[in-house]
Amino acid sequence: MRNDAIRVRNLTKYFGKLLAVDHVGFEVLEGEIFGLLGPNGAGKTTAVRMLTGILRPDSGDVFIHGSRLSENLIGTKMKLGVTPEMGNVYLDLTARQNVILAGKYYGIPGKELRIKAESLLERFGLLEQRNAFVRTLSRGMKQRVNIASALVHSPEILFLDEPTSGLDIQSQRLVRDIIKEMREGGTTVFLTTHNIEEANILCERVAIMNTGRIAAIDTPEKLKSTFEESQSVEVSFNKAIDGSLMEKSGLVSRLEKLGNKWRLYTESPDELVKYLARFAEDEKLKLVSLQTCGASLEDVFVRLTKR
Repeated sequence: MRNDAIRVRNLTKYFGKLLAVDHVGFEVLEGEIFGLLGPNGAGKTTAVRMLTGILRPDSGDVFIHGSRLSENLIGTKMKLGVTPEMGNVYLDLTARQNVILAGKYYGIPGKELRIKAESLLERFGLLEQRNAFVRTLSRGMKQRVNIASALVHSPEILFLDEPTSGLDIQSQRLVRDIIKEMREGGTTVFLTTHNIEEANILCERVAIMNTGRIAAIDTPEKLKSTFEESQSVEVSFNKAIDGSLMEKSGLVSRLEKLGNKWRLYTESPDELVKYLARFAEDEKLKLVSLQTCGASLEDVFVRLTKR
């Protein structure tokens, strides 16, 4: 049994008359990658600011490793690493200077800090750029400097806000690999993201937030299994066809055009696959691809956040 790294109870925040976070409660386990998803305005950023001690809640409690955050704010913050979406690196310092400056904030001694900075820069593929000013680096490299700076004091819990937003594919993969490495090393990772596929790949559990409340919280697979009616079949033929021809089967509740493929939503994927095979033969078409798909985490997200 893993202990709770974070425990939240009835967390509430108003901005004037606006209820931004509405009596939210959940737990994050030690060594877990936990995802917080939600549309813009759902209350995610406000919630994270209260979890990291930036905002004071109007009511409710946050516990970090069993200790109430409000009772030992500075001591608890020393256990946290935080990387905001916009980044908190200094553009007119070098990559190395940024990491060392972050380490000084946490009181890491000089020699130990220099060794740790070099190790982190190497781990993040930044050794060759360590003396380059951050303003000259690509967005992906800036994000790596941002995360390296947040890890310099070996935080027990790392908060990442949109860590791969706007990055190229190679940089996204590198950041994801680093997140997995941190989890394997025992770090608890709290991931806030709009990238639903990223949450599906990385997170052991996700919470979906909407209008200030937690709409659902579970593993991605269990959340997807609750929406059996979102099963679908994806099919493509060697020629373009009118999608309405497939709707005549009576098995399709909804269809979408995806490039050269059709996604057909159905409650009976087995029957629909058999129908499509007959349809292709009758219309003298060749099946280029045909596969059944369960509900995606995106389907769950859309259903739960639809007003």
